[in-house]
Amino acid sequence: MASIVLGVGASHSTLMNTHWDKVVHTERAESFRDGLYAARDRIAEARPDVVVVVGSNHFRGFWLDLIPSFTLGVGEVIAAGDGGTPKGPQRTDPVFAQALATELVNAGTEVAISARLTIDHGQAHAIQYLLDGLDVPVVPLVVNVFAPPLPTMPRVVELGANIAAAVEKIGGDKRVVVVASGGLSHQLPWPSDWTEPEGEDEEFLVEAWLNGRGEWERYDKRRREIIVAAQPTIFEDFDERFLADLERGDLFTYTELTTEKILEVAGNGGQELRTWMVMVAALGFAPGKALAYAAMPEWLTGMGVAVIEPDAS
Repeated sequence: MASIVLGVGASHSTLMNTHWDKVVHTERAESFRDGLYAARDRIAEARPDVVVVVGSNHFRGFWLDLIPSFTLGVGEVIAAGDGGTPKGPQRTDPVFAQALATELVNAGTEVAISARLTIDHGQAHAIQYLLDGLDVPVVPLVVNVFAPPLPTMPRVVELGANIAAAVEKIGGDKRVVVVASGGLSHQLPWPSDWTEPEGEDEEFLVEAWLNGRGEWERYDKRRREIIVAAQPTIFEDFDERFLADLERGDLFTYTELTTEKILEVAGNGGQELRTWMVMVAALGFAPGKALAYAAMPEWLTGMGVAVIEPDAS
């Protein structure tokens, strides 16, 4: 029977690719990068046949004209190549992906499907660093974390548990790794609610989110300027507590966090914690190991890396 053999959580930031020469906290940056490489080695040791990459959308493949809570790529997967991340077609496993989608729907988690899914750095950053040199197909799962109403934490945890059950039902002897890409705490210069933008920058971003399908590059220059000019807001205490609770296997209590509470304690970028919670739930909330943490104001984000073994006790 197919089985989940490893879970990995890792923060992402395109600024890591495009602004490495602007880094002041060099030791922190190198420590985080080393953590990514260590996680990559753990994935290689797990010998996966397929990797489910749970990540967010940054308005490259999804737009406000249609943005489901959960979307599974079951066919072609095209990486947008934003911010120096991989670009073009990715290796996939459509048979496994379609079987996973079927089992999830049968279990009551109605994921949307895409037979030609465009992913951005929300998944491609993980592919770039965590799967570097590994010839393994990916199944991307995109979670809406930026366009309210967002899926609730209980719904996210249910999705993770149903992924674990689905993998067992699919059959065969596939070894599956679940990777969560996103977080930790950060505050992006984006409107917290797209229906109420404040100021010209937020109005521009909402216009881009609504009209960018097929021509996102037209909006990208100013969009990047807005992001790079943002003042960093990182909640280090929250990040360190989250990773400590992950190591203890105590993250189930985070199911109680609402969208509003996450915004308060981890910033609007902290809504990406949903991707970690999908992965953690798929690993049965087993205790894990934090491999790195670095508060990186140059990248606007608290950058963490952790792994979870499914048989940890």
